[in-house]
Order: sequence, then C-alpha cells, then structure tokens
Amino acid sequence: MWSAEIPWNYSWYYSAMSLIESQSEDRQSDEQVRYLQANSRELNSTFGYPNNTIKTSRYSVFNFLPLNLFEQFQRLANAYFLILLFLQLIPQISSLAWYTTVIPLMVVLSITAVKDAIDDMKRHQNDNQVNNRYVLVVMNGRIKEDKWMNIQVGDIIKLKNNQSVTADMLLLSSSEPCGLTYIETAELDGETNLKVKQAISVTSNLEDNLGLLSAFDGKVRCESPNNKLDKFTGILTYKGKNYILDHDKLLLRGCIIRNTDWCYGLVIYTGPDTKLMQNCGKSTFKRTHMDHLLNVLVLWIFLFLGSMCFILAIGHGIWENNKGYYFQDFLPWKEYVSSSVGSAVLIFWSYFIILNTMVPISLYVSVEIIRLGNSYYINWDRKMFCAPKNTPAQARTTTLNEELGQVKYVFSDKTGTLTQNIMIFNKCSINGIFYGGIYDKNGQRVEVSEETEKVDFSYNKLADPKFSFYDKTLVEAVKKGDHWVHLFFLSLSLCHTVMSEEKVEGKLMYQAQSPDEGALVTAARNFGFVFRSRTSATIMVVEMGETKVYQLLAILDFNNVRKRMSVIVRTPEDRVMLFCKGADTILCQRLHPSCRSLRDVTMEHLDDFAVEGLRTLMVAYRELDNAFYQAWSKKHSEACLSLENREDKMSDVYEEIEKDLMLLGATAIEDKLQDGVPETITTLNKAKIKMWVLTGDKQETAVNIAYACNIFDDEMDGMFIVEGKNDETVRQELRSARVKMKPESLLESDPVNTYLTTKPHMPFRVPEEVPNGNYGLIINGYSLAYALEGNLELELLRTACMCKGVICCRMTPLQKAQVVELVKRYKKVVTLAIGDGANDVSMIKAAHIGVGISGQEGMQAMLNSDYAFSQFHYLQRLLLVHGRWSYNRICKFLSYFFYKNFAFTLVHFWYAFFSGFSAQTVYDTWFITFYNLVYTSLPVLGLSLFDQDVNETWSLRFPELYDPGQHNLYFNKKEFVKCLVHGIYSSFVLFFIPMRSMHNSVRSDGKEISDYQSFSLIVQTALLSVVTMQIALDTTYWTVISHIFTWGSLGFYFCILIFLYSDGLCLMFPNVFQFLGVARNTLNLPQMWLIIILSVVLCILPVIGYQFLKPLFWPVNVDKIMDRIHLCKRPPLPPPTRTKLKYASSRRSAYAFSHKQGFGALITSGKTMKDRVFKKNSFPFKK
Repeated sequence: MWSAEIPWNYSWYYSAMSLIESQSEDRQSDEQVRYLQANSRELNSTFGYPNNTIKTSRYSVFNFLPLNLFEQFQRLANAYFLILLFLQLIPQISSLAWYTTVIPLMVVLSITAVKDAIDDMKRHQNDNQVNNRYVLVVMNGRIKEDKWMNIQVGDIIKLKNNQSVTADMLLLSSSEPCGLTYIETAELDGETNLKVKQAISVTSNLEDNLGLLSAFDGKVRCESPNNKLDKFTGILTYKGKNYILDHDKLLLRGCIIRNTDWCYGLVIYTGPDTKLMQNCGKSTFKRTHMDHLLNVLVLWIFLFLGSMCFILAIGHGIWENNKGYYFQDFLPWKEYVSSSVGSAVLIFWSYFIILNTMVPISLYVSVEIIRLGNSYYINWDRKMFCAPKNTPAQARTTTLNEELGQVKYVFSDKTGTLTQNIMIFNKCSINGIFYGGIYDKNGQRVEVSEETEKVDFSYNKLADPKFSFYDKTLVEAVKKGDHWVHLFFLSLSLCHTVMSEEKVEGKLMYQAQSPDEGALVTAARNFGFVFRSRTSATIMVVEMGETKVYQLLAILDFNNVRKRMSVIVRTPEDRVMLFCKGADTILCQRLHPSCRSLRDVTMEHLDDFAVEGLRTLMVAYRELDNAFYQAWSKKHSEACLSLENREDKMSDVYEEIEKDLMLLGATAIEDKLQDGVPETITTLNKAKIKMWVLTGDKQETAVNIAYACNIFDDEMDGMFIVEGKNDETVRQELRSARVKMKPESLLESDPVNTYLTTKPHMPFRVPEEVPNGNYGLIINGYSLAYALEGNLELELLRTACMCKGVICCRMTPLQKAQVVELVKRYKKVVTLAIGDGANDVSMIKAAHIGVGISGQEGMQAMLNSDYAFSQFHYLQRLLLVHGRWSYNRICKFLSYFFYKNFAFTLVHFWYAFFSGFSAQTVYDTWFITFYNLVYTSLPVLGLSLFDQDVNETWSLRFPELYDPGQHNLYFNKKEFVKCLVHGIYSSFVLFFIPMRSMHNSVRSDGKEISDYQSFSLIVQTALLSVVTMQIALDTTYWTVISHIFTWGSLGFYFCILIFLYSDGLCLMFPNVFQFLGVARNTLNLPQMWLIIILSVVLCILPVIGYQFLKPLFWPVNVDKIMDRIHLCKRPPLPPPTRTKLKYASSRRSAYAFSHKQGFGALITSGKTMKDRVFKKNSFPFKK
C-alpha cells in the first residue's frame, strides 16, 4: 500500500463546479470524470448523479398506453387494419360495417396489452423488492437504517457479513486486520471462490468510529461509469494528501461480504451507474423470425390486394362506361358519382374493404391463442418439474415458442448451469496404488448409487459430515499408518492458501480462493490430517488426533505460467520440507530420476482419471538440507526486494528449489456436473445445434468441463487456442485455424469471400461454411476484446462457426452479450442463451431466446429470462419436444390459414367479372362474419394445439427431426407462394364449378335454381367442405377433441344455416336476414350435393397427389427418418447412455487454481492475522 503526493494546480471544488456547468442533458455520455465528496449530499446533488434506484421494467403508468400501442402497431398487420378501419368510416366506399374491423382490432390490442402489462408488473415487483431493501447509513455521527433506493453518491454505508453490496463503493475500513474484506463475486463473474479487497491505510484507521467516519470529508476524482468489472482508477484527496485508487479497493454492487464482521464504504456509483447494471444490457422487445416474416408477407398481400383492386376498378370503369351509363334507368348512379372514372375510384376502395379478409385480424388472435396454449404445455410438463426444488418449468413469455424449434446456436454459462459448482474429492493415486474404485464381492467394478455404503469417518471428531468417500481401503491404509499415505495427506493439509474459521469449537469452516483447494483440504481433514488454523509464520495441523505446529518458511504461490504452488515448512522434528502440487505436465519435468517407474504407473492412473473427466494434479515433496535452504532463503529475500524484473527473479529462485522432487501421487477431483448434461449436449449435437460455453471462469476449468460435457472429445481433429495479446497476433491465430479447417477459405475465389466482397454494406449474412473435420476453439476474454473489434469480428465469426464447440473464458458479462450479438448480426440463425447468474443477464437479454436456470447464484437470470427451469438437461425437452411441436404447429396453422382465406376471398375476384364489377359480395353477410370467427376457427386451433407428427419419445430418439426448423423449411416465402397458388386454384374451382353446373339448371318441378341466393349458399357450403377436408388431410394426430372440432364445426355450420335462413327469423328481421327459405329449397337438391362432391374432389386430389409424390421424388432427410419410425412396430427403447472407451488421453484435465495470484503474499505478510487480544475465535487445542 502506498500513497503519493500528486500535484494539483487547481481547486478541487471549483473544477467540480466548472464540470457541472459544462454538462449536457445527456449526463452520463458526457461525463468524463466523476467528482464527489464524502458526507456531502448537498454538493454531490449538484452533479445530477442518479440515486440507487434500479429499473428493469419497460413501462410506467403514464407511458404504457402510447408506448405499448406504438410497439403493437409496428406489426404491419395491425397498422393495416387501422387504415382499413378509417376507410370503413367513409360511407361512400364502405361495403361492410365499421364494427366488423374495430371490434376484432380492439380485442387483439387489448389481449396483447394485458399480457404485456402483467409481464411488466412482475418486473416492477422485482424492482421494488430490490429497491426497498434496507442498509445502514452513517449520518451525523449515528447509524441510520435507510432503503437502498435512497442511497446517494458520497454516502458512507455499513455492511455486515453475508450482506449484499448496495452500490459500487470505495472500501474505507473493516473488522479484519489491515482493512481486508473478503467478498464473493458469483453474481458478477460466476465464481464462488473468495476474493480479497483492501482499504487504504489512511481510511482503515477510521475503523468503526462513527465520529471519525461522520467527519471524513475525503474528495474523490475518478473515471466515469463504465462496464469494466476489473478496472477502476481514481484519486482520493484527504487531509491535503492524494492517494491512488484502483479496482482492488472498490466493492461492486452484486458482491456478497464473506468472513468479515463489518465494513464501511464510500458510495461512488449508484443505480444505473453501477458496473452490475452497466453490464445488464437493455431490455428489448423480442419478436420471432416468424413475426418478421409475417410482416413481409402482409406487405406482399397488401401489394397483391392493391393490384387486384386496381384490375377490378379498371374493369368497373370500362363496364360503367360501356354499359352502366346506358343502364341508369334501371340502376341509377349515386348522387356523388359524376362519371365512370369517379365510380371506378370509389369501387377500388370498396373492393379493398371486401378483399381485406386475405389477411383477417383473427390471424393474430389465433396466433396469440396458439402461443399461449403451447406455453401452458411447457408449464404443465411434469417431466420438466424438479421435485427436489419443487420447481416447475416456466414459460415467462408467450411470444417465442416457435423459435424454440429453430435454434442453431446455444450459448451457455458454465458455473451453476453445466456444473453444480460442487467439487468432490473422487479418487487418488498414492505411491502407485489406485484408491477410489468401488468393487463388488466378485471383484467387478460398480458405479456409485444411493445404496453404496460410505466410508465411516466417525473415528475423526473433526471430520466434515458432508464429505463422502466409498473406498474403504484408503481409510484402512491411513489407520495402519502407511508412511506414503500419511505423507500424501500431510502434503494436502499444508500446501494451500486456504483460510480456516472456527466460531464453534470443532466446527471448522474453510474459505478457499479456489473450490478445488477447498475440496483437497477437506479430503485431508476427513482422512485424519486436519488443517485447523494458521498465522503468518505457522500452520496448525491435527494429525490423527495429535496437534502439530509447522513453521511456515515460504509460500511459492501459483500463477498461470508456473501452474503449480509449493510451501516450505519446518516440521516439529526440525526437518525442512518442500511440498508441491500442480499440473502433471509441469511436475513430471521436475521429478527426481529415481521416480521414473512410479511416474509411469501414476501417469496411467492419471489417464484413467482424465477419461472420466476428472480434474487432476500431481503431489510431490522434497526434503531440503538446512544449509541449502538458508542459502536459497537469502536469494529469495533479495528477489523479493528487487525493484527491477522482480517477477522474473522470483521465478528463477522458485525454479532453483522446485526440482528433484519425490513423487507422492495424484488427486482426481470431480467438478460435479448437473444431471444428464453430457447426454443432453450429445443429443443437441445430433440435432445440429452448436454449443458455445461463455464463462468468466478460468481456461483450465472451462476446457475440462467441455471435455466432461462432450462439447470436446479426444477424437477431434484439432484444438485451437487463441491467446494473442494484440490484434495482429489474434488475427494470425484465427487465420491459421481457418487454414487448417478449410484451406480454401482464405482464397479470393472462395464463395464466402466472393459473397462478402459483393455485399460490402450492412446488413449481410455470412453463409454456413463446412470444415474438413471436427475442431474446437478456445479463446480468453483478453484476446476476445481484440477479436470483437470491427476489423476482426468476421474473422472470429467465420473461425468459430466452423468449430464443433467453442469455449470463451475469462469473459465479462458484456462480452457474453457481444458474442451473442455478433452471431445474431451476421448469421441468419436463432440463438439461445442459458445461464443462472446475474453475470448471464446481458447475454440472456441479447439472445433471441433467454433461458434462466434457478440456481445457486440468485434469481437475476431467471427474472430476466423468457423460459426458466432448474436443470440444464430439461433444455433438450424444451427444444426437441416443445420447440419442434410448436414450430410444426405454427407452420401448419399459417399454411392452412392463408390457404383458407385466399380460397374464401378470391371467389369475390372471379365473381366481379360476372357482376359488373359492382363490389357485390358472393356470400351472405352472416357467412362472411362467421367464416373466420366460428366456422373455421376451432378446427385450425385444434390442429395448432394438439397435432404431433411423432410423439415425444421419437422426438428425443431422433434429434435429426429438429433439422427442418433450423432451416425454416415448413413455412417460408416459397411455402407462402404455394399457399397462394393453391388458394387461387381452389377459388377458381369453387366459383366456376357451381356457376357452370347451375347455369340454366332446373328443379325436378321445372323451376330454375340459378338464382343469386342459391348460388351463394352452394358456393359457401362447397368452400367449407373443401377447407374441412384440407385440415383433415393436414392433421397427423387425431384426438377426440380434434374430431369434435373438425367435424363438429361443419355440422354446426348446417345448424346455423337452418337457423339463420328460417322463416321466423327472416320474417321478424327482414332487413337483416334476407335469405328466406333458401336453405330449405337448396339443401334437398341432388345437384347441390353433386356440385359439392365434385368441388371437394377437384380441390383435394392435387394435394393428395403432391403429398404422395413428394417423398418419392424429392425426399429430404426427415422423410427418411419418418419412414424408419413408421416401420418400427414396437415403441422405442430409451436412448442409450453414452459410455466412454478407455484409452490413453493426449489431454490432461488441468487442476483449476485461481487465475489470480493466490493468498500466499497476504498470509506471509501477516495482514490476515488478528492480535491475540482481539481474536474472538481462539480455542485451547488439546494434544
């Protein structure tokens, strides 16, 4: 810790005031430097800093209506119906009543608005819950309790152990020596290991003296708010001196205080300015690819509708000019019609209203109902219910269901999402003997189950009751006093930087900077070598019930280059011992030649551990000559005090002593995966879904988990590691990877390069590229910062997208979102992000679909997600079952819906040529009203809610069935054109078959039947019969409800027909019901039924032919799989569990030390130790 006088040539206060004057309305964007003074709300308020309120909601009471309506009218169809409504209010052109449009439009807007309001109310509730938490604030020499939202910049607040940090604050003092404070940053970077912050010495002396804290008037000048979690620069001015501030002195909002009774902090950033909120990303209104496609199709229909109206208006003008003008005695022109041209203009808009049913408003009502129904299926799915947590799956939005069936890229967090973040000491190798395997009475290897008997550690009073081990031979070796086993566990109990806490005698709590270290020290504890406490110079270990104190001579701490750590201790027997643990690739080079045979045996065991995906490290020791140690210690001290190249000199000194080591053995730790993760990822890979892991964790840990999860495997053709420190190196690393995967991708003649050259302007899509094998990519956050820059982002994208799996480690939350945005920007794919912590919120918001896992790291991810559940393996069911069904259903719905409305509407077009283009409707007004609302609504809803091409078992058994959704094969512009052509053909048949069949026809009694009303009834009955048969052909999964909806709707039509055309109703309301007796007279005509049968056959026969011939002449992969399913007589067996073959691995599963320097320097400095007088938790230790 150091302070320095920094020349300041101007008054702090006046410079602050001049900054206020220069600020614009957009305070944050213009704020270059932040000024504040402790305990001075009056001064700080003049800068306009926000208070500590957070806001994740989108609406307020005042802006809800205009903002929500603005968002809804971004849907082109909603805007189209609004325009249509205004047209219907003009009596000269209105051919339908205005309420036929306004009521459905109001219903659609209201349903959507209510749903959005409910969603936003939940966000408001969550915001209020956070903003109304209480924290202790120092005010006028007293401690006052206040709400989080009232905290302001410059306030001094008090936090207690296990309390969340309220705002980004400068650490002033704490209960720990030297102003140390231990924090957990799981909400920020996903890591649960402890980190240390330290106050400046001048403020740590304030301690918890309220008088001194209230009088503290330090002034801070620091950087403006930003999203960089590991960067902070500033200057504290106090009592005329200036002190440098960095990120090691800043406590960030979202952290949790651990192992620290209390601490005080000066608030620097509040609310939206905190680094947590700066990394959260913006809440965007998510709309599906299908919504965007519908907007385009509505525009197409609009143009098609306009062209039809134009043709009919010209036809009307010609007819009126040639015939209508001379026909006025019989059919006089309206008063406002002055000429045939004027009449044609009015008729254009009349037809525009009549033909509007090409895009009926009920389309959007139906889509919302279908999405809602499919959302409830997710909520009700018992197979996605987690009984231990009593947590069902939740569809937190109802607008994205079909996107679940189109996902191509999954971006996953690691800690708490793929893993449980629980480290377990699983196996070990000691002096060439393998421990940890479980065998039955016949000597056969068995797997651990609930019935497997655990080792009894009751002989050890200090054992951790939560620790489980199953191989009794290891305990027996310990009890027998096996020298090598004892030395092995002694090494684990001494060689670490773990801190112990013992508030109750015998109840030990370990706080480790890495969870792996905690697992190893806990294992040693249970086997009888209990690390109990430490000072800066000693380590106390209880060895098989006997307390021993080892003198700590030196800690040779871990770093990323060394990949090992060592301790040098003096034993109670006055022997100097060095204990070392680290990656086997490093330690093997430092072993004594006499360990060669033991090394070979241990390496075989390490291969076995690696095959099982366990995290491994070697353990070794060396006994040092006292004189050699004294000479080395002198060199060590000189290196420590060196001002130039200190780290290099220290490294050289470490190298000198860490050699000729004697091998003790190796450990294997299981980073426990969540249930079913490897099987889920294997299944998703079969569905051609690419998996990218975006984590804030260490590279070794992330890669290890990637192998354990089947994202990577040892059969891959290559692994690329991008770790460049500048943009040119990163570019070279990315290009060299592409050269290996696809050499021609760097040539100018490459199709993608040609495409990118011809499409220089945004937005453009990068086509898929196929590599020549299976590859993996690993990139760290530092290199990623360069790769995400404009000139390199396409290099990164092309390289990463050719890989089977991608691991991005050491990422900030914002970088996670940037990677997702990169893929969204250049790839025409659906992305899904899944995570469980606050550090995942930004990518969850950025992805097309955000999935939150209710896990160990708070509820932020779940509250910001679109879908939520408690286990990662539910993802395969969400995508392959619910997602695929939802996509298939919505595609069938849209195809059928457009078809039935084209067939319904275009009959008017043909009729216009035989009615003088007079804008007369073919159908009865009541049929037009009920067609979409009653007659055809239930069958299509039944199809869209209950249809399944295959059941859930086959969906999971054959993940390849997921492929059509990724390429949007079932409903796209091409399929829409097919619907249009099919609709035109059907409307042609439905009009001309009845018209030609009825022409000059008579009844059996000689009376004519070719009147308008009879013709209308026959056409509408034929239409309804055709669309009913069409939906019957489209349905693949019949249920009782499907039969009722489909055939019941047709039967209901005839019931309504008889009722509406009944004598009583027509006589009571002659102006409303005008088809008197038509049903009775027409339904008993054999010609009518012959016409209906002929129309149905002619409309349906081409469809049957196409469905039969398509799989034969134009088969796709899905057709072949469906054939295989149909050939299977028996229900399928459950999917086989994947078992790994045992082989020597070229990869070693690395031990995950912390990426930062360990606690070694802190421990040996003595800063972590309290004086005996003040030590609260000291107990007499019995020997």
